[in-house]
Amino acid sequence: MTTDPAPLAGLRVADFTWVWAGPFCTLQLAHLGAEVIRVETATRICVTRLLPPYPRDVAPGPNRSGYFNQYNQGKQSITLDLKRPEAVAVARRLCAASDVVVENFAAGVMDRMGLGYDVLRALRSDIVMISLSGYGATGPDRDKVSYGPAQVPLSGLSSVTGYRGWPPMHVGISYGDPTGGLHGAVAVLAALLHRSRSGEGQYIDLSQWESSMTVLPDAIISWTMNGVAPPRDGNRDADMAPHGVFRAAGDDRWVAIAIEDDAAWARFARCLGQPELAADARFATLVARKRHEDELEDLVAAWTRARSPEETTALLQDAGIAAFTAATNRDVAEDPHLDARGFFVELPHPEVGVRRHIGVPWRMSASDCRVRRAAPCLGADTERVLAEVCRYTDAEIAELRARQILA
Repeated sequence: MTTDPAPLAGLRVADFTWVWAGPFCTLQLAHLGAEVIRVETATRICVTRLLPPYPRDVAPGPNRSGYFNQYNQGKQSITLDLKRPEAVAVARRLCAASDVVVENFAAGVMDRMGLGYDVLRALRSDIVMISLSGYGATGPDRDKVSYGPAQVPLSGLSSVTGYRGWPPMHVGISYGDPTGGLHGAVAVLAALLHRSRSGEGQYIDLSQWESSMTVLPDAIISWTMNGVAPPRDGNRDADMAPHGVFRAAGDDRWVAIAIEDDAAWARFARCLGQPELAADARFATLVARKRHEDELEDLVAAWTRARSPEETTALLQDAGIAAFTAATNRDVAEDPHLDARGFFVELPHPEVGVRRHIGVPWRMSASDCRVRRAAPCLGADTERVLAEVCRYTDAEIAELRARQILA
């Protein structure tokens, strides 16, 4: 790994985020080397500090959540009771010493606290601020309550997820959160690039709802262009067949297979030991395979059930066919390829010790991108940040502590 400077080395982020979308945005900035200072409060602890999984050998606690510790790696934590005007004054001083401010409260919350963009840019004219609200800062729905699971059906993703004859289904993940966080990180980088060229900061208004919709443009365009809503059809694909996840030998073992064209189907037929299927009128073309898809899937499943997913994967990959084991969480955690790439990180944490976490999913040949420290304990960096970043004296910090402003 390179020892060259990180892309965002020297940049400071005041992180007012919580739950998932906002912390996922600032996690990317921390991976890129920014100094991310998360502003929290013990009077209303972030819900993710209270969510499992916890290590089986330690009691649950606000510093021990695997969920929180995953999405807040590389950051620092200070505690401020932002219901107190004195704490807001501290937060303003932190923002004035920061390059970027990130928040994902409901629209208008930061303004009501006295930490809106107009206030902050008066303190620092080139500051970049991003708000990752549920529905954006403008529009008739801007004040509505938002939460990740509701954004999946609202985005239209549930309407195209499920089996024939079934109702819309959740996809198993709150897409608004991670997609909003990733889009937010990209927007921040673009704003910093703009600042480096112009000297100007700016405000970024991101809608998690809109970012969720960006993962299914084909479904939306199908309606806007042709007035047709894509049907729910399980794991099948409109343009490939067979396409799905098929049962394999073993207890709850599965393998994913996608045949992209007729040439791949011919190779697949040879793997099945039935090369004559390549010319079979029922399956020779995509149109024919789609017309006989139930029969086709029965044929494929009968073959995959006789062998392990690893055996199927090796055989089909050798033939240039897209196939892979439907991995369990254990499969992923113990995968030798991911280990060889150094994807997982194991850093010491003061309360849970060394635990395995997901790391940075990219490598740069000339920049230092990595997880630099485990997630912070609640308020662990308060005194240092106030002294070194906000320039409070020891006496002033002691006074803030005594008056329970730092809570």
